[in-house]
Amino acid sequence: MALTNGTTVQEFILLGFGIGKQERLLILAFFTILYLLTLAENITIIALVLLDANLGKLPMYILLSNFSWLEICYVTTTVPRMLSDLASPHRTISFNACFLQFYTFFSLGTTESFFLSAMAFDRYSAICHPLRYPQIMSQRSCYGLVVACWLLGCLWYPVPVILISKLSFCGPNRIDHFVCDPGPLLSLACPPLGNVPFIFQTTMSVGVLINAFFVLLSYGIVILTLMKTSNRGSRRKAFSTISVHLVVVTLFYGSVEGMYLTADGESQSVVSKAVTLFYTAITPFLNPLIYSLRNDQVKEALGRLLRRMEKWLKRMETL
Repeated sequence: MALTNGTTVQEFILLGFGIGKQERLLILAFFTILYLLTLAENITIIALVLLDANLGKLPMYILLSNFSWLEICYVTTTVPRMLSDLASPHRTISFNACFLQFYTFFSLGTTESFFLSAMAFDRYSAICHPLRYPQIMSQRSCYGLVVACWLLGCLWYPVPVILISKLSFCGPNRIDHFVCDPGPLLSLACPPLGNVPFIFQTTMSVGVLINAFFVLLSYGIVILTLMKTSNRGSRRKAFSTISVHLVVVTLFYGSVEGMYLTADGESQSVVSKAVTLFYTAITPFLNPLIYSLRNDQVKEALGRLLRRMEKWLKRMETL
């Protein structure tokens, strides 16, 4: 595999959605509101876990608060840039900024898949081993899982990203996407590409398959355990929690799988943009709603926080 840093392209042009000005402004307004709501939702969950003594001690919410911070980072990696490009006709991005976005985007996505595995393990431990759960998911173990998720996610992609960046890009420099995605980038690289596409594809596939298998195995065992439980009340409550987690898992892995849809030419580009837009902007907005909408503990913690804020405001008024 011969790689040379013969790059002559200094910047790329993100072609975006290829739509008219009026449509761009509508999309800009919609996703600006969606982005702000996503930030507000995830910041609220983080604040609840940090400020509420009850939630802050529970492993599930420690994982969930880190997951919310991850979602903030994830959506901020691509959406502000997309909004800027929608507002401005100049859609150039430097070579280094493009590959930084590429690395950050995929690293955070991989970190999310590890967090989904960690949350699946937490539910498996709580339901299948309730007596040993405090020892299995102690605070030390929980924070160890958190650190492992972040480290594994960040260390998963440096090698393939560096290998792709070392390829020769001698023009054209137009990326038919709104983010620096590996597919369009590899299509712009000058041959020979060597084993670089294979290395990247293998790295991505292994990360997805390992975590997907672990999640499916964990929830499969959980469901079988719940089916054997005689207590209908506890079974119904557990199924309610598990169903919420499965919705988030389905959204994430369904979006990832959508990237593998086989299509040709323009249709492939349209599918890629639609799927990328869904899991970069829409799922980070939906996930906090899904996790907290039917969660009584989150609702109670939010109520306590609002009452504390109300008391604080009243004290400020009397000063």
